[in-house]
Amino acid sequence: MYQHLKVPDKIAFYSFGNSANSYVNNKKISLEFKFTNDVYWEATEYKFLEGKPYTCQQIDNAEFVAVISERTKKSYFGDAAKVVGKYIELDNVNYRVIGVVKGVPRTNRNFFGDIYLPYTVSKTKDEDQGLMGNFGVALMAKSEADLPVMRAEYNKMLSKVPREKDYDKLYAHADGALEGLSRNLFGNIGNDDSPGFGKMITIVSAMVLLFMLLPTINLVNINITRIMERSSEIGVRKAFGASSKTLVYQFMIENIILTLLGGILGVVFSFIAIYVFNQSGFTPDFEGSLNFTVLSIGLGLCLIFGLMSGVYPAWRMSRLNVVAALKVN
Repeated sequence: MYQHLKVPDKIAFYSFGNSANSYVNNKKISLEFKFTNDVYWEATEYKFLEGKPYTCQQIDNAEFVAVISERTKKSYFGDAAKVVGKYIELDNVNYRVIGVVKGVPRTNRNFFGDIYLPYTVSKTKDEDQGLMGNFGVALMAKSEADLPVMRAEYNKMLSKVPREKDYDKLYAHADGALEGLSRNLFGNIGNDDSPGFGKMITIVSAMVLLFMLLPTINLVNINITRIMERSSEIGVRKAFGASSKTLVYQFMIENIILTLLGGILGVVFSFIAIYVFNQSGFTPDFEGSLNFTVLSIGLGLCLIFGLMSGVYPAWRMSRLNVVAALKVN
């Protein structure tokens, strides 16, 4: 029925994870395979290290061809430089390898796979037409402006899907990744037009604010204690003519410098932690990296809250009387 959609530029479909065993030199290898159509390779951004994807013609002919991941190539074929044209056995069926792609981490459920096969070689019969199938669909619009029209067309098509008597309503939405997450967590399932995205943003923002506010309050107390220890310095400087404004600037600049140093150390430790995690192989095919946009926002927030934590202590201490400041110690 998806073929009737006119707005999407590309319609790719794929099966969710299926596992099967393969044997190499009497060693069992567990592989996760996916069935896809040919458009799947046009709609996604896999990096082909060798060979190419299967074509529409090969799918129509139900050819036993396969695209495998780089990790599968290494585990099945060892150190072979080229594997295109060789055969890989999966569930007692031999498939000819026509392409090798850079692996996708398992955390990316919709696109992770050890081996990708034409959907026409699936053993599932065409007459299995239950509402809850094992396939997902990715719709790609020509431009962002087409997204609302594409969703409207999709919802119209969904309303025409025959339902069994146990299904009063189908909850299947053309959502992006974040919208899908927010709908699962905060969406109102009684309202198709409410993915709960605004609710998710509000809750996440409140949590981030609380997460940053508590350390800020703690820093205020630390700064007050730190500045109190320098009350004699403040008294002497005021006695020699330093204005309250000058003292406020001094303590604020010191606080900003300390905040920036802490931010730089945080970035260094983040690089080290990401490198160690990538080398550990804890999540195969996962390559973590720093997002410099997020990093900039994070450093900016740290700077703002660091500045806020230094304003009140600096103002309070700058108001001290000279004699009182000298008597504190």
